[in-house]
Amino acid sequence: LYVLANEPSVALFRLQEHVRRSLPELAQHKSDMQNWEEQSQGAIYTVEYACSAIKNMTDSSVYFKSIDNLLKHAIAMKEQLNSAQGR
Repeated sequence: LYVLANEPSVALFRLQEHVRRSLPELAQHKSDMQNWEEQSQGAIYTVEYACSAIKNMTDSSVYFKSIDNLLKHAIAMKEQLNSAQGR
């Protein structure tokens, strides 16, 4: 009985039995992990893109200040022209 229980073919049969039972579940876990990885990569790309857009917006504040000053100057000049025409 001891020899039959420890025979290599019995061990291989038990290994095959274990693999047949656990392989579908492992394959499903692998598929789930690949899906999560794809979703994570998409989310990471979106966050990086948003961060770069925000950084570009903060870098462009100099240009917005310049535009604001030019608009104020243009409004002041228009008021001067209107007052000059009113005389």
